[in-house]
This record gives sequence, C-alpha cells and structure tokens, in this order.
Amino acid sequence: MNLIKWIVNIALRTYFNIVCRIDTPDLHKIPKEGPIIIITNHTGRIEVPIFVAYLQPRLITGWAKVESWDNWFLRWIFGVWGIIPIHRGEADMSALKKALRALEQGYFFALAPEGTRNYTGILKRALPGAVIVAMHSGAPILPIAHWGGENYLKEFKRIDFHMRVGEPFKIKTDGVKITAEIRQQIVDEMMREIAKLLPEKYRGEYIDVSQAPQYLIPAG
Repeated sequence: MNLIKWIVNIALRTYFNIVCRIDTPDLHKIPKEGPIIIITNHTGRIEVPIFVAYLQPRLITGWAKVESWDNWFLRWIFGVWGIIPIHRGEADMSALKKALRALEQGYFFALAPEGTRNYTGILKRALPGAVIVAMHSGAPILPIAHWGGENYLKEFKRIDFHMRVGEPFKIKTDGVKITAEIRQQIVDEMMREIAKLLPEKYRGEYIDVSQAPQYLIPAG
C-alpha cells in the first residue's frame, strides 16, 4: 500500500505541475513531526489531492462523507490515502475515534470547518464540528488557506493554485462551559485564522479579520 501511495502521489504531483502553476512559498513552516490538525477552506475541486501530494512525506488523512464509498474510484483512492468515512448530520463516534487515533499516530488530520464544498472559494459560515476534534485531541491546529483551485476545469488553460500556511494555535477555554454558542464562536475564530491568509475578496463571512481571538492561543 505504501508503494501504491507513493506512485499515486508522484503521479498527482506530475499532473498538477502540468495543469497548475503551484505557488507554495511557505511549506517549510509545516512541522515535520507530531500530530497536527489542519484547518482549511474547501472548494472540493483539487485541494485534497494537492494537499496529499505536496505535504509528503507527512501522512495526512481526513473525513469524507460515507456516500463517497459508493463510487468505485473514490473508494479505491480513499483507501490508498487512508481517508475516514463519516456519516454526516449525526454524531458519528466511530469516525471521531478514528480521527483521534490517527492524530495519536502522528498523522496530519485535515478538516474543512465549512463542512461542505464551497465552489466559489468565498468563505461561508463554518459549522462547529471541527471544534470537537480539536478539543478532544489537544493537538495543535494549523491553518492553511488556498485559492485559485475554484477555477479548475472552468477554462481550458493552466491555472494558478496558491497555498499559504499560518501559525499553529491551540484552543484554550479555561473552564468555560462549552455550549453550542461557544463552539460556534471558537470555530468562527478558527476561520478568521484561515481568512487572514486569503486575499480579501475570498474572505466572505470572515471579511473582518481584526477581531482578537478569545479562545485561541499560540501553540507553544
């Protein structure tokens, strides 16, 4: 499986270097070891295979809706990558446990707090589910933003794909009772860390990045 994964990822890098101008000036900021939760925006076009291929040799996994396994190709490629199926719209404790286990094993675990594909690239209001993984694991959270991929296959020409890496942080609540409102506030703060890395026209719901976070602290 490791050989197959290596071949697939090399093929992906070759392909995306042909169809895209990949702009990733700060990948060196990504830690080389230890568990990391990646949070990112999600256009659902090409960022997933680009992340998998370009973050080598680090192992990366994440959730995908269980319905994706009905497609033979997605079932195969998700198996190669070790993606975790999740039942959306319910408390899927099995998927949560697998995510926490992956982090314990030193994986990157990628999350898209928006919860679904955003075809325009303009940020939508996030869902609070990402907070649950972050608080259960205690792992550092690393924002990575991307843009340009929303243009993939819209025009028959090479596109620019940009990726920017932020600073890692952790969630600190200091005994505050975690209500649904607090979870939403935390995930909004997380999304503003992504928005800071994006050009202003993509910030959408998080256009105001001046607000100081209340529940986020730098990862030591």
